[in-house]
Amino acid sequence: MPVLQRLRPDHAPAVLAFEAANRTFFAASVPDRGDAFFADYPPRHEALLAEQAAGTCHFHVLVAEDTGEVLGRFNLMDAADGTAELGFRLAEKATGHGLATAAVHDLFALCRTTYGLTVLTARAAVRNTASRAVLGRAGFVETGEEVELSGERGVGFVRVLGAA
Repeated sequence: MPVLQRLRPDHAPAVLAFEAANRTFFAASVPDRGDAFFADYPPRHEALLAEQAAGTCHFHVLVAEDTGEVLGRFNLMDAADGTAELGFRLAEKATGHGLATAAVHDLFALCRTTYGLTVLTARAAVRNTASRAVLGRAGFVETGEEVELSGERGVGFVRVLGAA
């Protein structure tokens, strides 16, 4: 069973490999990250770790226990005043097995016990039916707010977390 791990410096090669291997798959439902993302990834990874060290974001990878391969990314961004925004992506080969929903539930426990977060928001492109379904299964509700995601129309979600 894959394990959710807090992002570390040694995850950089596996995260880059995950993003590259799934680039076409991701681009079918979310805007492409662009060539610069891949060419300049090491400093980007370091910047993520700096944000995490500052406590403004909490980044996680879903890792296959047997191979160490990154199967997904699950991030809590802009953490402040008990609230953060959830973002996630799962490898094409890992979809359809409930892994994204399970990882989001694992994040709920970390939010309560480690990060002091009680409300999560999320955004999903209208065309990203898979992410919208994961959010629904994880108890997020649509806010009715239309949002823009890299030039695309999206919808907002919210999830209030119970006490630990």
